[in-house]
Amino acid sequence: MSNPPTEFYSEERWQNWIDRIKDEDIDPEDEDSARLLLNLQDDTAIAIAKIVAAYDDGELDEEETLAEIGDVREIVLSEVDIDDEEKLILVDGVQTSLVCVFFAAEEYVANGPAEDGTVGDYLSAAADAEAEEDLDAALGYAAQAGTLIIDGQELDMTVAEDLEYGLVTEWINGLDSLQSAMSDPEVVEEDE
Repeated sequence: MSNPPTEFYSEERWQNWIDRIKDEDIDPEDEDSARLLLNLQDDTAIAIAKIVAAYDDGELDEEETLAEIGDVREIVLSEVDIDDEEKLILVDGVQTSLVCVFFAAEEYVANGPAEDGTVGDYLSAAADAEAEEDLDAALGYAAQAGTLIIDGQELDMTVAEDLEYGLVTEWINGLDSLQSAMSDPEVVEEDE
């Protein structure tokens, strides 16, 4: 059974979220605004979780799975057309958080879950690499943590409390969305 290419995620779906952000007064301190941004992030993570689940269930082979993940990444990480600078920064934060989700899913499909260590071990290594300004290594370690989350290990969000705010903490936010999506991959309704 072949899946239509838009079954998991579509450009139109992403654009609907962006249009909502454009139309609303966004204040990151406001709960509704924060929820809208989190729903945008969670919705993408759910699409990735469903793609990985289809791979695990044998519905997609490795090549198809990586292509599907790549399609979603291309949609979500493309430049966003928003004139409001603050909104653009907030959407960019969501996109940054999701970078690690894409890498983790690709790594999981290509090589399976990381074999040594825990989610916390890999995130500590990612933070150390970021402190040394080795961002490629930091992303690699964070993606390894993500493979373990996909495989069912728990992400303890207290790990982020001791970290200085930066890319790794952004990626941990994305991995938190991925963890929620893996445990409950229900679609976030766009009208919520």
